[in-house]
Amino acid sequence: QVQLVESGGGLVQAGGSLRLSCVASGNMFDINFIDWYRQAPGKQRELVAGITFGGSVNYADSVKGRFTISRDNKNTVNLQMNSLEPEDTAVYHCHSKARFREVNYWGLGTQVTVSS
Repeated sequence: QVQLVESGGGLVQAGGSLRLSCVASGNMFDINFIDWYRQAPGKQRELVAGITFGGSVNYADSVKGRFTISRDNKNTVNLQMNSLEPEDTAVYHCHSKARFREVNYWGLGTQVTVSS
């Protein structure tokens, strides 16, 4: 069992930056990646970025060059968001999945609002 807790959301102006953090606790052997999703009203949930504990990263095309995902330590994944745009406004959730079970882990989310 793994618990995920996000922090770092807020309200910023276009062009600004935020750093989101996702702290995992519980059985860390149960997961081997953490990724970030976002969902805005009226839009589908979108995979923003992900990182495996082996160091592989991936990004949605919409955030490439602006967002950076990294792992501070075994339990914490950060999402540095630069050059924010109003289109980035959404609730951001970190997510993982049990390695050997069809169980997904979700944080409760943190709101990111970017004003124009």
